[in-house]
Amino acid sequence: MDIMIIFKIAAVAIIVAITNQLLQKAGKEEYTIIITIVGLLVALMMFLPVITDLKDELSSFVDL
Repeated sequence: MDIMIIFKIAAVAIIVAITNQLLQKAGKEEYTIIITIVGLLVALMMFLPVITDLKDELSSFVDL
């Protein structure tokens, strides 16, 4: 597994946390849950290739 995927997901988490703090300070609490869900979806989409690679590795292992 590439270590860069962990750093990318951490960067998304930091951006989401900062954005949530800014929205709460601005009194826009209703948007914080949307930003959190979007951040989660972005992180999952970044992690999806790793999951498919793992599935391919496991299926090739089982076929032996």
